[in-house]
Amino acid sequence: MEPQVTDRPEKSRYEILAGDDGTETAGFAEYHLSEGEIAFIHTEIDSRFAGRGLGGLLARGALDDARTRRLRVLPYCPFIRGWIGKHPEYADLVPEARRARFGL
Repeated sequence: MEPQVTDRPEKSRYEILAGDDGTETAGFAEYHLSEGEIAFIHTEIDSRFAGRGLGGLLARGALDDARTRRLRVLPYCPFIRGWIGKHPEYADLVPEARRARFGL
């Protein structure tokens, strides 16, 4: 089964589900949502799922959802910030006036 990214607003995080049956939480990206902004604060992939590209899938899924919801992204999390740096087509999600602060 293909990994799936899902928003879990009750936990303030996006989760990526993987495993043989697609129900194991392989990782998450925690966020804080406030007034049209989503601040990503921590991303983690379970070591059992390391090296499978799930972190990138998680970042893409979370950022695509932020775009759909028209949220401004504040990438405080080093992983999300680094991923945006490697995928400049997502830099427009970060407010222009704040990109320098994040090195974008």
